[in-house]
Amino acid sequence: MPKKTPINDAEIIQFIKDNPMCSSNEILNGLALNISMPTLRRKLVDISAQGLVEAIGELKSRKYQVSQAYDIIRPINIDQYFEKEIDERTIQTGFNQLLISNTLQHIALFNPQEFDYLNALQSKFVANSSRLSPAEYKNELERLAIDLSWKSSQIEGNTYSLLETEMLLKDKQTASGKTKDEAVMLLNHKAALDFIISQPDYISPLTISSIEDVHSLLIKELDISRNIRNNRVGISGTNYKPLENEFQIKEALLEMCTIINARDNIFEKALLVLVLISYIQPFADGNKRTARIISNGILLHNNYCPISFRTIDSIEYKKSMLVFYEQTNINSFKKIFIDQFEFAVNTYF
Repeated sequence: MPKKTPINDAEIIQFIKDNPMCSSNEILNGLALNISMPTLRRKLVDISAQGLVEAIGELKSRKYQVSQAYDIIRPINIDQYFEKEIDERTIQTGFNQLLISNTLQHIALFNPQEFDYLNALQSKFVANSSRLSPAEYKNELERLAIDLSWKSSQIEGNTYSLLETEMLLKDKQTASGKTKDEAVMLLNHKAALDFIISQPDYISPLTISSIEDVHSLLIKELDISRNIRNNRVGISGTNYKPLENEFQIKEALLEMCTIINARDNIFEKALLVLVLISYIQPFADGNKRTARIISNGILLHNNYCPISFRTIDSIEYKKSMLVFYEQTNINSFKKIFIDQFEFAVNTYF
């Protein structure tokens, strides 16, 4: 019996995935869609614009296949994904050697609609910030820096509240019942942010040494090794195993820097740094902290609105990162990036 509208995008994409180089007529009949051919073709144009499907050929000879970017940007239901326990999930257990050296060089991470939306937000930031005096802009940047220091530390297990963080960073007043390391972590975040804000050109072009320098600021006086690791590291909550060899890690970092420096899209640069430093795990600890600071450094260097991540739930952040580790899928994390960029533009400056 023919199916009724509305058309299920996921079902169409799955059919194309299962039947590569299929025609629109094959999709229509194969899914028994109760719609006209022009309606289906318009839908296929929309799906192609999302970057999930590629159209090969012209007019009636046109065929469809999933795009090279499909596995990276396809929607994944986070709640359903984590209904399975660690050992039940089918994952990429090892580092994907082709991801950075090949795949990411040929795909767009944001579809046109997402890119237009981010650009509109950026235009709003430019308009709003241009009306601020230098002192007012500095105050807003300081407010964001406190929020980012707090949230970035909270994601890593720090128990300071936002108010306690503000008192520490502004007045150097430590909170009772908290460890010294928690205070040091927060102060290091602020120091790293101040460094990036004062020297926005430091991470352009991005280099391994600039990544190491930011990491060193973040782990100062903490019991964390400063150097690129040369041993195995485990990640809580997943069976994904990053690279172990120092030379392979440096090679992956170099390839990452090359891709990021070559990109024109500032949003893609900032997003790639967020996920790839975390994915490579070049250091024994402090990788995600380093990624968040450098990502903001890229935004600041290009006069884009920085991100505080203030409203992101720490568990949601970690789950989205785990999905990238296990599936090299960026869709959930991309949504976080877009939402937090929107929040920053509408909240600060």
